[in-house]
Amino acid sequence: MKKSERLNDMMRYLNNREFFNLSDLMDKYAISKSTALRDISSLEQLGMPIFAEHGRHGRYGLLKNRLLSPIIFTIDEVYALYFAMLTLESYQSTPFHLSVNKLNEKFEHCLSSTQINQIHKMKKVLQFEMYQHKHVSRFLDKILASILNESACNIEYTKENQTKSYPVQFFRISAKFGQWYATGIELTTNTYRVFRCDRITFIEEKENKTRYSIEELLSRSLEIYQSAKSIDFEVGIAEQAKDIFYKEHYPSMEIEVGPKTVIKGFYNPGEEDFLANYFMRYGHAVTSVKPEALKQIIKDKLEQLVNHYQKI
Repeated sequence: MKKSERLNDMMRYLNNREFFNLSDLMDKYAISKSTALRDISSLEQLGMPIFAEHGRHGRYGLLKNRLLSPIIFTIDEVYALYFAMLTLESYQSTPFHLSVNKLNEKFEHCLSSTQINQIHKMKKVLQFEMYQHKHVSRFLDKILASILNESACNIEYTKENQTKSYPVQFFRISAKFGQWYATGIELTTNTYRVFRCDRITFIEEKENKTRYSIEELLSRSLEIYQSAKSIDFEVGIAEQAKDIFYKEHYPSMEIEVGPKTVIKGFYNPGEEDFLANYFMRYGHAVTSVKPEALKQIIKDKLEQLVNHYQKI
């Protein structure tokens, strides 16, 4: 381990300790006493508030109520963090109260002019495929707060010009295909539901006696989603089409890759159209479909599509 890497790690290690001995550093980093002393001196020069207690049982300590020096990043780590930050530019809304432009400005203020020129060049040649999030989701921060507090919410949800109220306990926020989604348990029916966040027009956190823990909801999410009348499916695909699955799939399905490549899973009554539309994306790569009812729905949809193109 290089000295710069060791000092960086040492800062994190000591951050949670009130006192330490030379032997702690010598054992953890397999270094000599003289190297440990030089490292402590280097940490002090970097601004770490270290003091020494002398005597028979001497030790080192960290001053309380003082900010520790910032963690030192390598230039490659700086570049990686910078480009991770830039992915936020595709989001119209985030769960955090921040301005991406201000964040970018603060970040670049910490860099040298040479480093800034370098990352500006990199922005021109590095491309990341991202969906643009065009819709505003006003309550992402409140949804996230309710998840962290493990509390229920009353929400108003507008879809197709109709507004309905739901008591919900959310347990997941996800971003897919240019939209934010919040997954939760609708408490009146105890059913799994996914809400498009930009359609939530009101949210109020409340106390609820039937509150679940996040861990319980996450572990039971698929079980809760699957209804007693769910239908199993099995769709064979060509081996080269597995990339379509990896790019987009859902918790209710999994892929088995072997002599045959098969997508297996289940769907609840009423979700047949959604599943049929999903497998139509595989085109000629589909080699088999079970059950027959799902296959027939796909055939009907394809026939409707052909009729549409014949009319235009």
